[in-house]
Amino acid sequence: MQSVSLSDVSDQKSLQGLNAETARVCVIGAGPSGLAAAKNCIAAGLSVVVFEQHHQVGGNWVFNAATGHSSVYNNTHIISSKSWSQYEDFPMPADYPDYPSHRQMQAYFASYAEHFDLYRAIRFGHRVLSVVRKQRNIWEVSIQNAEGSIQVEKFTHLMVCNGHHWSPKYPAYPGRFTGQYLHSHDFKGVDDHWRGKRVLIVGGGNSACDVAVEAARVADRVCLSMRSAQWFIPKFIFGVPSDVFAARSRWLPSWLRNRLLTLLLRVLQGPYARYGLQQPAVPALNMHPTLNSDLLDYIRHGRIEPRPAITRLDDDRVLFYDGKRESFDIICVCTGFWTQFPFFDKDVIDFQYLEKIPLFRKMMHAEYEDLYFVGLFQPLGCIWPLADHQARLACQEILGRYRRPKNIEAEIEAEISNPHYPFLGGQRHAVEVDYHRFRKELKRELSRAGVDIG
Repeated sequence: MQSVSLSDVSDQKSLQGLNAETARVCVIGAGPSGLAAAKNCIAAGLSVVVFEQHHQVGGNWVFNAATGHSSVYNNTHIISSKSWSQYEDFPMPADYPDYPSHRQMQAYFASYAEHFDLYRAIRFGHRVLSVVRKQRNIWEVSIQNAEGSIQVEKFTHLMVCNGHHWSPKYPAYPGRFTGQYLHSHDFKGVDDHWRGKRVLIVGGGNSACDVAVEAARVADRVCLSMRSAQWFIPKFIFGVPSDVFAARSRWLPSWLRNRLLTLLLRVLQGPYARYGLQQPAVPALNMHPTLNSDLLDYIRHGRIEPRPAITRLDDDRVLFYDGKRESFDIICVCTGFWTQFPFFDKDVIDFQYLEKIPLFRKMMHAEYEDLYFVGLFQPLGCIWPLADHQARLACQEILGRYRRPKNIEAEIEAEISNPHYPFLGGQRHAVEVDYHRFRKELKRELSRAGVDIG
C-alpha cells in the first residue's frame, strides 16, 4: 500500500473528496483498540500508520515487571468471559478457558495482528509527543523513535486508541505515610516482600479486589478500605460466566434486568452487613461492576478485613472514618486513572476532570470531523469488540459512505443525558455504557453506511 505525503497540500484550506487513495490515517497505540482500528483501515484500503511506544502489540495486556508502565500484574485474568471478549471476526482458541490469563490474551492479540497483516503498519518504539491540527484534514504529528530522534508527519485523520487506564489517580489524604505507598498502576504481583506484612488496599473496584485477594495469600494481614458501597458480582452464576448468564436476559427492559440482577445477588450473597460491608443503595447495574469470586469468601474466612474510608495518615498509622487507628507496612491505592491525552494541547482536548465525555457514540468530537476516539468507553462487558465497530464506522465516514448527524452537538447532549442505566455520578462512570445496547447503537450507525454486522 502506497503511503501518501501531505506536504503538497499543507497550504490548502482543506482536503475535499477524500478517498482510499488520498486519505492517510494516524492510529495512536497498538493495544486492542488500536489493532482494531488498523485492521479496519487496511480492510477499507486506507493508508494507515500505527505508532506504538512499546515493542509488542497488546497495550496493557503486555506484562512488564518494571514499574512506571501500565500493564497487567503477574496473575491477571480477564474479568469478562472469552465469549464476550473476543473480536467478532476472530474467535479465541477453543482451548482457552472461560477467563483467559494475560499471557493468553497477549498471544491472542499478537495472533490477531499477524492474521490481519497489521505488523506492516505498526512502528514500534515510537512515542507520540504532540498532535496539532493545522486545518481540516491536516494533522501534524510529532513522534520520537527508539533512538531518541524526533520526526514530524502529516495525516488527514487521527484515531486515538491509547486507552484511558494509564495515568494513575492518587487520593489526597492529610498527613503522610512512612511505609511503602503504591498505586495499582505499579502493582506487578505479590512476592516474598509482602510476606508477613500488614497491607491496606484502598478502593472497591476490580483492581482493588484482585490486589487484596493476591496480597491475602502471603501477607500477615490485609484490610480493604472502601469509601462507598459496591456490588460484587461472581464470575460464574449457575455454572456459566456471569456475562453469558446476563446476556440471556438482554431482551428484557433495562430497568427489569437491573432489578432482577440485584435481587439475584441479594439471594446468592445475603446482606452485605454479614461481611462487614456497606449495602449499596442503588441497583447493581447503576455502577461499574466489580467481578470477583474470591473476595467475599476471603472476608468470611477472615483473610481480608473491610474498613471504611481513610481520614488521615500518620507515619505508619491510618485513621479511618469510624475513628479506628491501625498500623500498616504497605498501602496500595487502587483508585482509578485520569482520562488524559498528553499529546494534545489542553485548549484542543481536555477530558481529565469531566464527569461526562462529550463524544457522539463515545468516539466523534463535535468540532473535529477528522478525529476519532476508539475504545474510549467503559462497558458493562468488554471494550475491544465494540471498538472494532467504532473503527469500522470511522472508516466508513472517511470514505464518504457514512455521514454523522448534522446536529451532532444535540445528539451528544442527548446521549449524555440518557445513559443506558442511571449510572452514579463521578469520573468512574464518565464513559460507562451497556455492552449490548451500545452494540445496537453502533450497529444502527453502521447500517446507515450499508454495513451489516449481524
